[in-house]
Amino acid sequence: MNRPIGYWIKRLDAALEAHLDSTLARLKLSRRQWQAINTLAETPISPEELAEALRPFWGDNSALRERELAALVGRGLIILSDGYLTLSELGYAKHAEANRLVEDSRRELSAGIGFDEYEIALSVLERMSINAERLAR
Repeated sequence: MNRPIGYWIKRLDAALEAHLDSTLARLKLSRRQWQAINTLAETPISPEELAEALRPFWGDNSALRERELAALVGRGLIILSDGYLTLSELGYAKHAEANRLVEDSRRELSAGIGFDEYEIALSVLERMSINAERLAR
């Protein structure tokens, strides 16, 4: 049956979430916590900058954001210093461990897909997203 792109995007998104959730559960991390520590692994940023960076994944749900970040603070993975969130030593270690699992998972998920195919798919999805956002305004 020929399905529209929205069907495949939603199906892929649900499958990716389920797979990533089960992968990260081995480290007692949620997908959202992974997104936060992965963002903070690059550079310390303010809570507002983190919220903006994660908006495409988390939406505008401030209660969810606060709960997920509080869990990371409570586990000693992130700290707030001089108004910036950063990973602790434990956070960097957890990020490295999770990153290995996520990279392995990405390789498994893209099995049989050439690099060029992957790049084309990303390019098409990016342009369609931009078009859809423009049309929704």
